[in-house]
Amino acid sequence: MDSNIQPVLEARDLELGYNDSIVMHDLSFCVNKGDIFIVMGVNGCGKSTLLKSLIGLRAPSKGKVLYYGKSFWDEDETGQHAIMRRFGVLYQGGALWSSLTVGENVALPLQLYTKLSDKQIQDVVALKLSLVGLDGFGDFFPSGISGGMRKRASLARAIALDPDIIFFDEPSAGLDPINARKLDDLILELRDGLGATIVIVTHELASIFAIGNNSVFLDAESKTMIATGNPKVLLDNSKDPKITRFLTRGVESKEQKP
Repeated sequence: MDSNIQPVLEARDLELGYNDSIVMHDLSFCVNKGDIFIVMGVNGCGKSTLLKSLIGLRAPSKGKVLYYGKSFWDEDETGQHAIMRRFGVLYQGGALWSSLTVGENVALPLQLYTKLSDKQIQDVVALKLSLVGLDGFGDFFPSGISGGMRKRASLARAIALDPDIIFFDEPSAGLDPINARKLDDLILELRDGLGATIVIVTHELASIFAIGNNSVFLDAESKTMIATGNPKVLLDNSKDPKITRFLTRGVESKEQKP
């Protein structure tokens, strides 16, 4: 890594667990500005547990999570909230409030964390919905739009406060391949347009290779990371059979067909 580059996010010797059970240990990796960083591995390897530690939902058993050089879990509550204000999070299920319209969902963080007037909030909501391709859908309720549109509405809420870092938890879950690809394209546009850094928990190969430029690979068996770097480079250069099997899923099955 270039010594002049300060990571936006850095994990140092993280150990994650529940009670006396260790889920992952010895996790160390860097996410640099502008990265689309993939947290990958098979189901049950600890991806979601790691995400919870990165976004402030669960403290690690050991180690540090640093944002711009500040150790998140060593900060007081005020310091942690200041760092979290720079996050945007798209949860796997979208987590939209069903009793609020799409526009009201997007407006909520602006009402809670800014001093903008109602008119200014309406303008920001319209802009964010436009950015995710939902111009004109602000008055719809989540139940009245498709699954792909709910994902985009959740993304509009996640970027309402212009975050530096946007976290995605299995963004393609429940989407057909066409809508999944559209969401990948939208993530690229937001990274480039907003200058945001992206962290994505996923096991979807299409997304990993289409948009990821950096990654960490978690191994369920050893309960630690076994690789970090560009997924395409890992595929080409890794001699670890676990990584090769994971990154060639589908290709192998097609080759085995008569």
